[in-house]
Amino acid sequence: MSGEQPLRVGVLGLGRAFTLMLPTWSADPRIQLVACCDPQENATALFHAQFGARVHDSAQALCADPRVEWVYIATPHPLHGAHAALAAAHGKHVLVEKPMALSLAECDRMIHAAQQAGTHLLVGHSHSFDSPVRVALDLIQSGRYGPVQSILAFNFTDFLYRPRRPQELDTAQGGGVAFSQAAHQIDVVRLLAGGLVTSVYARTGAWDRSRPTEGAYSALLNFESGAFAQVHYNGYGFFDSDIWMGQVGELGQIKKPLTHQATRQKRISEADEMREVRQKAERNYGGSSYTPTAMQAPAGFQHFGPVLVSCSQADLRLTPQGVEVHDVNGIQLVPCVAMEVPRQEVVNELWSVARQGAKPLHSGAWSKATMEVCLGILASAQQGQLVTMQHQTAPDFPV
Repeated sequence: MSGEQPLRVGVLGLGRAFTLMLPTWSADPRIQLVACCDPQENATALFHAQFGARVHDSAQALCADPRVEWVYIATPHPLHGAHAALAAAHGKHVLVEKPMALSLAECDRMIHAAQQAGTHLLVGHSHSFDSPVRVALDLIQSGRYGPVQSILAFNFTDFLYRPRRPQELDTAQGGGVAFSQAAHQIDVVRLLAGGLVTSVYARTGAWDRSRPTEGAYSALLNFESGAFAQVHYNGYGFFDSDIWMGQVGELGQIKKPLTHQATRQKRISEADEMREVRQKAERNYGGSSYTPTAMQAPAGFQHFGPVLVSCSQADLRLTPQGVEVHDVNGIQLVPCVAMEVPRQEVVNELWSVARQGAKPLHSGAWSKATMEVCLGILASAQQGQLVTMQHQTAPDFPV
């Protein structure tokens, strides 16, 4: 760290997002967890015992804590805007989980609050942080394979049948795949194709009345450059597209066969809504089913399903090991650089902004543009027509 002090982070929300980020926060010496706030007392008690950190009884108190430098917002989606504005009002920098917010007005509120306070606003984790995406971006920016012409990105998961709170099955409250999952996929394709989406045409699927929100979408994105991207997501838990990723799952782990079917069967056999809510809480940090992630070598890098980028002189296939370049000379794998901890790419950007004065790639403006596309998917599907984009922005390099 070259003598620099670690980033002092206060955590708002100790649920699933925090549980998945915890191996990164706890293993990277550039991060010091100093405070938390969450309604689950078992989670806050474990946090205090594990990190010796202060437990606050409100978001207001955490944001006012003088020891907190950055606030990591991992609260439910509808609260992101209010919590980001609250942190900025107390002079705190913010890393907020995706999706940034549920409306463009809320995105603007967050951006304005940070600008007024002179604080940083970063949005993530999204899978556009993943190392294979960055390797592909470097290859594209090198110019050796010509401009991007099209991108195909798809993912088949068991997302809709994992334990959910009722709000996560209500689109109006940020439920469904258009908010939780499209934010990943759209961030990836926007980054690789230059960011400037001009229009979206989409269809969505809500095919299970017991899970009354969108579980699937398919969209065609047109870019200012002339490139286009086809994005498809299906969270209904039958086919598993990780078989095309060497059986390496989203978090870089080896997937057990028939994982999706097991998830769906479990949900069918347990239809009690409150039991499902308890199951979700119990598997998260501090819950009775919570198991700390063992630090071991992953099977590959994290990813968000198969992605194929067609440039004028080559096709680039993103894999959990790196990027396969398919060109006239054959196939070559360009590997990713090994990471010491999972999702270290997130801390790399955070650190570069906080301690090295770099501009964030995953800024408020960038993430607002991603949310415009996600909202465009919902609007296009509802209206049955093309939706034009008005708030797009290109990536701001260098990070």
